[in-house]
Amino acid sequence: MVNNPQIFGKGAPDLALSVDDLRQIVEESLTIIPSNSSILAVIPDTSRDDNTHLIFPIVAEILQNHSKFDALVAQGTHPPISEAEKLEKIGLNSFKGEIFDHDWSNPDKLTKIGKISAAEVSEITNGSFSQNIDLTINKLILDYDFILVLGATVPHEVAGFAGGAKYFFPGISGSELTNATHWIGALAGIENIIGRVETPTRHLIEKAADFIPKQIINFNSVVSRNSANQLQTDALFVGDFRKSFRHACEVSRQVHIKFVDRKYKKVVAILDTHYTELWTGGKASYKLGGIIEDGGELIIYAPHLTEISITHGEAIEKFGYAPIEKVKELVANSEELSKNLCVAAHLAHVSYAGLQKNPKKFKYQITLASQVDSTTCEKVNLNFADFREFNLEDFENDAETLIVNPAGRDLYLLGDKG
Repeated sequence: MVNNPQIFGKGAPDLALSVDDLRQIVEESLTIIPSNSSILAVIPDTSRDDNTHLIFPIVAEILQNHSKFDALVAQGTHPPISEAEKLEKIGLNSFKGEIFDHDWSNPDKLTKIGKISAAEVSEITNGSFSQNIDLTINKLILDYDFILVLGATVPHEVAGFAGGAKYFFPGISGSELTNATHWIGALAGIENIIGRVETPTRHLIEKAADFIPKQIINFNSVVSRNSANQLQTDALFVGDFRKSFRHACEVSRQVHIKFVDRKYKKVVAILDTHYTELWTGGKASYKLGGIIEDGGELIIYAPHLTEISITHGEAIEKFGYAPIEKVKELVANSEELSKNLCVAAHLAHVSYAGLQKNPKKFKYQITLASQVDSTTCEKVNLNFADFREFNLEDFENDAETLIVNPAGRDLYLLGDKG
């Protein structure tokens, strides 16, 4: 892998970069690509709130006379998106290149590019995990000279922050490193990972990305929503996937981490509509759990949500959400779950596997008010509420309740920003 050491771009909280600002940064960063090059852009799926629809058309215009320019959706284990959704994501009515889906479970679509040894994994994770990890990734990357990564950075429960090399692993990879990093993050404790830059999981995925034998240009944005719910770009940094990511993290910390001076008995999370299943909508718990009192309640109000998970729903319903110590027991006693550590980690993360007096009990109860029925909620150890009977006014004047709208994007922590 070869990277251009120069970083282009700028960013600060509430900077609100214009399209002209973005164009200038993109133009400067792409001058190193010869006109006879082939380029693959790795882009987010619809579960991410980002500015791909602004940046991609600029990139496409600049690269229109290059030999080949295609895109690959970094779905991870999420289901494919429609053709209309792909075009909406890239901000174009039509695209002369191909927009490929990533299929993480199809070995014919993957290629092995290396291996991280058990000794290296153990060193990076301080001994919490010590297995060899094969590195498999979508074989399309071998067909191009340059790989562009278009993505945004927010606090993330597995990697600390989203963005950078995470768009390769798990974005367009096989299951091996995905399972390992999710489980490593759960073992470390969500409160020790989310909102932190230098995490064992981040270091693992960056070590894995070093095996990619192509030139990589990373476009790392920070976006937010203003009071009118309009998207604004607070930062865009382009270049090396390590450096540009960390530049973005410095801005994301100030934009996406909210500090409160107390914990609440009840938090009502109005789930961001980008999260259409609880596999991604669990972020409401990940990002609010730190400010809920032990024994309190999180109400996730998501009338648009219809699924626990399209891909992993059967396994989640079989084992149910549970704190980390209980999940560790399930993993030890189930070959199925031990081979699907990504799901195991999700079970612990949604229950907020943080520090608590009894590590085998939920830190707080979770009530789901969505289109998921009561039987399914019971199977996965969540309380059920009928979203049609939910009334936000019942909570608005309660001093012991915090209402977060939308929930899932920003991380809430106890403390003083200063």
